[in-house]
Amino acid sequence: MKLIIQDIPPSNNKFMGRGTRYIQSIQYQEEKTKWEWLVKSALGRRSVNHIEKATVKITYYFKDRRRRDPDNYSGKFILDGLVRANILKDDSFSNIDLVLIGEYDKENPRTEIEIQEATKC
Repeated sequence: MKLIIQDIPPSNNKFMGRGTRYIQSIQYQEEKTKWEWLVKSALGRRSVNHIEKATVKITYYFKDRRRRDPDNYSGKFILDGLVRANILKDDSFSNIDLVLIGEYDKENPRTEIEIQEATKC
């Protein structure tokens, strides 16, 4: 299964060590809710069986070639959205293998999520 979202989640740095904890918490929850909705929207009307074990490949297509660290784009909002949408059973190490890729596409920045059912993780 492949989902395409015409947006890129914020870097984890956006929420780490900036502002007050209260404001950070509100902004974090708003962003998390937004990404849950984006994942469900990308799924559309497709019916999906609850996947027990999967390989999840997230490819970020950034609009510029700035240096970005993979650990700042861990896929947290996306994985939580996949669980919330009942696509994945759980996003723990025992249930998923995660692959993160960063690419460049000035004309069409986006996030592509590929989910492949696995027999073992």
